[in-house]
Amino acid sequence: MAAPSSAATACFVSPLPPPRRPRHFLRHLARAAAAEPTPASASSFALPSPWPWARRLRDLVPAEAAGRLLSSAAGSLIVALASASLVLGDAGAASAFVVSTPRKLQADELATVRLFQENTPSVVYITNLAVRQDAFTLDVLEVPQGSGSGFVWDKSGHIVTNFHVIRGASDLRVTLADQSVYEAQVVGFDQDKDVAVLRIEAPKDKLRPIPVGVSADLLVGQKVYAIGNPFGLDHTLTTGVISGLRREISSAATGRPIQDVIQTDAAINPGNSGGPLLDSSGNLIGVNTAIYSPSGASSGVGFSIPVDTVGGIVDQLIRFGKVTRPILGVKFAPDQSVEQLGLSGVLVLDAPPNGPAGKAGLQPTKRDPYGRLILGDIITSVNGTKVTNGSDLYRILDQCKVGETVTVEVLRGDHKEKIPVVLEPKADES
Repeated sequence: MAAPSSAATACFVSPLPPPRRPRHFLRHLARAAAAEPTPASASSFALPSPWPWARRLRDLVPAEAAGRLLSSAAGSLIVALASASLVLGDAGAASAFVVSTPRKLQADELATVRLFQENTPSVVYITNLAVRQDAFTLDVLEVPQGSGSGFVWDKSGHIVTNFHVIRGASDLRVTLADQSVYEAQVVGFDQDKDVAVLRIEAPKDKLRPIPVGVSADLLVGQKVYAIGNPFGLDHTLTTGVISGLRREISSAATGRPIQDVIQTDAAINPGNSGGPLLDSSGNLIGVNTAIYSPSGASSGVGFSIPVDTVGGIVDQLIRFGKVTRPILGVKFAPDQSVEQLGLSGVLVLDAPPNGPAGKAGLQPTKRDPYGRLILGDIITSVNGTKVTNGSDLYRILDQCKVGETVTVEVLRGDHKEKIPVVLEPKADES
């Protein structure tokens, strides 16, 4: 069979008289390709009599080989015609034959995409509204004065964000991932740590709490992801790494230091405040709160409050509506002023008589009858721990409890004294 097959191939490509009616030629070839095979015989390869070239081919080539040859050629021509119709036809018909290749992503890209898709429903957009009076009509209007981010804490509708996002607001609106908008009520806030909790009345099926992780075992260099609404662009993902741990920043509201802050190079811009910082597993490890930037935009140095700190504050705010934190009850001078005096410690400027320090007998700074300044007590240590500035004092108080008695060592004039002080809770703030 090898020789006839070779002869058939050579015969088919050799010059033959072209058919006078090519359209009918293609039709017959298509019929031949579609016809079921029959036993090899002289009659199995028969074309209509008006085709003399077919008779010539039948005389030169065995019937079975010629049938297979024409069937194959007919199939090839049909495919060619279909391809031509796709090229010459309309785009709509052609698109039905196009098979799109799925986009190929690397494993780390797929993980990032999955993390964003799974956690985006937990991130919300917060609008801060303030009451303003029109200067001409005297009408009272609600004007947006700021915006920020937040995230769903639980199925009860509690939303966690930064205090500076809601500061000074007369009304608050929370926009969920499906663009549904709800009025929010303030449950409580902690100015010292820049944390606030809101509550919305939304169906539970629309609330997806964010998975809470742990920040105690974080390492410098591990990947982190920030989701927020920078410049009003909702649900924006930025990535980076942990650049540093145990940083310290000051609260924008009270100036009180926030310890153990996470530093990251993930882009954090205005509007990202209050949004979540996630690890590679999609768990919450921090709340984005501040950036270090001369221009106000991201400069690669962002800060997040660790979730271990946030979790305890949120629990107290949900249960009691406030955070019970002990205070010493003093107002002290800026650290630079004490350094200029060549001293080390915290200079007491005021100690109200009804406060813990005033009741214990700490002396404030005052003036004598001639207007000369008389320095007050300078706190040098608390419970044996040295105090060199205001941050040291706050750090020690954060480790104490309300009602606890601490020993405050002060420099009064040219001698030191140890004074016991009973710590009291911080007064309620409106």
